[in-house]
Amino acid sequence: MKVIAINGSPRKEWNTATLLKKALEGAASRGAETEFIHLWDLYYKGCTSCFACKEKNGKSYGRCVVNDDLKAVFKRIEEADALVLGSPVYLGNISGVMQSFLERLVFPYLAYTDPPATLFPKKIPTGFIYAMGITPDQVDEFGYTQRFGAREGLLARIFGFSETLTSFDTYQFKDYSKIVAPRFDPVAKLKRRREIFPKDCQKAFELGAKLVDREQ
Repeated sequence: MKVIAINGSPRKEWNTATLLKKALEGAASRGAETEFIHLWDLYYKGCTSCFACKEKNGKSYGRCVVNDDLKAVFKRIEEADALVLGSPVYLGNISGVMQSFLERLVFPYLAYTDPPATLFPKKIPTGFIYAMGITPDQVDEFGYTQRFGAREGLLARIFGFSETLTSFDTYQFKDYSKIVAPRFDPVAKLKRRREIFPKDCQKAFELGAKLVDREQ
């Protein structure tokens, strides 16, 4: 049993990465082998619209033809038994590196049939973890519910199952006194970091365990 986590944050040791690593701990507690991939360590770009993955009788049908650092990652994902993705929310959406990664990962498997079908070779459970600065009561106001739901539906269509985990009002800076951000209350932020974020980490742990349990 192999579970892979994909980190779409530029930081290797902060909110998103911490939650992903907790998910892997949960998977490991069920006996799974785990791997953590940091997208910012890789060289790649988004989809180039070459459509080689859609060519009739093409050698790359259902596969991305671009030969860069993602090629080996995609191979390992096809061999994996579960996948967990994570991203901070920037300007209301996932990070640019995660968006480019998803374009390259998902599009080749999306068959232009009616209705659309998946070309991924098997069914595996997936999870998507979001870390963001807004509070839970602002989710609908900023349209996050619809975006997260649409992405969950897309992942479920391609891979068979997907679940979303959200971490709100995260502690953004290690030292708020060095940042011009008067809209935030550093004391309240720290309190939430100490009291709520550990609960989010536990939820991430449980998510990792749940993904493994679905495959056993």
